[in-house]
Amino acid sequence: MEAATINCAEACVNGCVLGDKCPNKEYVASASKFINDVSLDRMHEIAEAALRRKMSQPPQWVIPDFPESK
Repeated sequence: MEAATINCAEACVNGCVLGDKCPNKEYVASASKFINDVSLDRMHEIAEAALRRKMSQPPQWVIPDFPESK
């Protein structure tokens, strides 16, 4: 697989398929540090706070831009 054409969210569900050629390799160290340093309870608190912020925002409606008909 080529790094430019791979969708990591789908292809790497069970682990990175590109190995050393992974375009997201630079984030591995910071993600590992976060996982090792932050307790699971704290991660849960972070997720709950993000959900509360998201739910408190008003809904955002997307109105399609239709071309003018002649």
